[in-house]
Amino acid sequence: MNFTEPEERTQLRAAVAELGKKYGGEYYLKQARAGAKTDELWQEAGRLGYLGVNLPEEYGGGGAGIADLAAVLEELAAAGCPLLLMVVSPAICGTVISRFGTEEQKKTWLPGIADGSRRMVFAITEPDAGSNSHRITTTAKRDGDGWILSGRKVFISGVDEADAVLVVGRTEDAKTGKLKPALFILPTDAPGFEYTKIPMDIVAPENQFSLFLDDVHLPAEALVGDEDAAIAQLFAGLNPERIMGASFSLGITRYALDKAVGYANQRQVWGVPIGSHQGLAHPLAEIKVELELAKLMTQKAATLYDSGDDFGAGESANMAKYAAAEAAIHAVDQAVQTHGGNGLATEYGLGTLLTSVRLGRIAPVSREMVLNFVGQHSLGLPKSY
Repeated sequence: MNFTEPEERTQLRAAVAELGKKYGGEYYLKQARAGAKTDELWQEAGRLGYLGVNLPEEYGGGGAGIADLAAVLEELAAAGCPLLLMVVSPAICGTVISRFGTEEQKKTWLPGIADGSRRMVFAITEPDAGSNSHRITTTAKRDGDGWILSGRKVFISGVDEADAVLVVGRTEDAKTGKLKPALFILPTDAPGFEYTKIPMDIVAPENQFSLFLDDVHLPAEALVGDEDAAIAQLFAGLNPERIMGASFSLGITRYALDKAVGYANQRQVWGVPIGSHQGLAHPLAEIKVELELAKLMTQKAATLYDSGDDFGAGESANMAKYAAAEAAIHAVDQAVQTHGGNGLATEYGLGTLLTSVRLGRIAPVSREMVLNFVGQHSLGLPKSY
């Protein structure tokens, strides 16, 4: 395994870091507190080719891999601009359509996803099933050549910014009566589709929604891939989701750590910088260790995924998501502690991160489910659920 990133990715990181610096944490928080979006940053990132770096070149993308898209998200987050919709639009939806979509679906969606002019979000979680794809109840029934979708989804990000939702539903097998998972592209303006904002105690430009599908009629071409192979197709999108979730947390870890170190070097008490005291220096050093370990696992997961090893990537992606989320929580907490009372002052931009990073333990998969996965698949222990 090569621990040195390719020169192209190093250059990509530097360019994206410059873009992130141009906007910065103040812009991000200003937009979030005002209930506004980060459209200017999103559109510029799209024009520069950063949003579609992982998508095929023939459809307007950069022809690279998830490792490069993850680097883009990490650098933006490290600059104070963690764009959550990068996890779902180009990473999950773009990947699934690239790998399993029809030629018409690719031509219709991928160029817009790549240049930022169109966005697609992802809907799997349900009120009673969580993310358990085996228990979802959103059902797709045949309607002539098309489909009728009915069901509910919850905690779906960015629906108000999206042109369509990639919905995980279940088809009914007329012969056996069993329900099988399938993926559908649902336009957000489709009759019978409604969404309601969920009030959240997280300060972010992206909103969360409950979705209601009341006999939504879709054409045959709304189905993505093979209705009999949707589990494989689904997990082809969930590995990138975990890798991107890890990168999201890594960037926030870097952002919080940089702020803490800068303050510890600048702030003086009794004539010396507070960072000269081990009570502050050691916790910050520990976070640096956690950051580098989580980053290595994230790079491993992305490398395995881009090489086509979906199963190997699954283990590493779950571990990376777990480790990065923990590092982010520790980093933000210690950054606030290092700043003392200033850590909760609006001027320093850290207080809002306390709830944001906590989400990393819950989504896109809870840390308990990650530990279940590791216990069962990595250690060979009996299934616990």
